[in-house]
Amino acid sequence: MSNQLSESCSVIEECYEFMLAFAGQGLPAEARGRDGLIRDFLSRAARALAGLENDYASAVQAGVVSAPEPYAAFQAVLARDARDSLVAIELVLAQPAISSQLIDNLNASIHLRALLTDLFLIDEILKGRIQNPEFRIQNPDVRIEEAPGSPEVPNQRVPHSEF
Repeated sequence: MSNQLSESCSVIEECYEFMLAFAGQGLPAEARGRDGLIRDFLSRAARALAGLENDYASAVQAGVVSAPEPYAAFQAVLARDARDSLVAIELVLAQPAISSQLIDNLNASIHLRALLTDLFLIDEILKGRIQNPEFRIQNPDVRIEEAPGSPEVPNQRVPHSEF
């Protein structure tokens, strides 16, 4: 996986993990000033979402895949899910105070869940390609460490059961 795509995916997934913890705190909307850290995570995720389609396209064009057609078709799905998730995150950021209940509702958003599933799918496919011995011979400059979740790098992804 390209470094930029990997970084964008990590930022989005870290935000989701933080959202799960924030939602469990039970903070009321009146807790103004206590929502700074969630705003930071959401803002970083929004920036990553804004560039996610280009990051994915760059990874595909960089030759990580030999037959780019199915990957290009999936780009449209990823772009739609990223746009929909970005709109939801921007709506939350526009609120004067962010409560745990608001974040819990964002966590439950089908748009965000679809995006996270897209990211898990991309991660598994590209990680598998990078670890393939034939790919390694043809692309000796690609480091395995670039594939989050590979045996050399502990998998820090959100378990699928947390959806």
